[in-house]
Amino acid sequence: MESRRWKINFQLSIFYHLLSIIFMIKYVTFFGSSEVKPGSPDYDGAFQTARLLAKHGYVVVNGGGPGVMKAASEGARAGGGKTVAMTFNPKDMTHFEGRDPTNIVDEIYVFDTYAERTVRLLERGDAYVIFNGGTGTISEFGMAWGLAKLYFGHHKPLIFYGAFWHEILEAFGKNMLIRPEEIRVYRIVTSAQEVLDEIKTL
Repeated sequence: MESRRWKINFQLSIFYHLLSIIFMIKYVTFFGSSEVKPGSPDYDGAFQTARLLAKHGYVVVNGGGPGVMKAASEGARAGGGKTVAMTFNPKDMTHFEGRDPTNIVDEIYVFDTYAERTVRLLERGDAYVIFNGGTGTISEFGMAWGLAKLYFGHHKPLIFYGAFWHEILEAFGKNMLIRPEEIRVYRIVTSAQEVLDEIKTL
């Protein structure tokens, strides 16, 4: 009886160890504006965050475009890390930045539609860092937030970069039908170190 209990406990310990490996955060997807320029706070924030994460072994994922996406790739390279880009070739889109050839990445995947590209960015990332942006960023963080609610308790970390997010997310909570658990799935940070701290505590 005792040996059987020991065997069960041993098997459980292996099972939980394997679970920790399976759900270990490795890929971090960056979302944010394609319009930000080098020297701006958002560009620098994305660069420094990617650089710090790369130094700690995380792979940076982005949409392969300019702005925050390029800053993330540059930061990852500066930190000695790897980058993955998910992009697509737009047709008849007058306001899409497309692929930035100066955004140098280690792997690139090209999809047929914007929707598929967004889904792949969300699937590949084990955690998300969301910077300031426009309607594209809104669509991305909306889907990430919705997935976090659906998988609450087993959701991927959702990290908003910048103090301005407090006002935006508080407005959602005040004016929309937001459930209590939906407020608990995200964190707001203002530095690269805070992003790393949030990811490492998970």
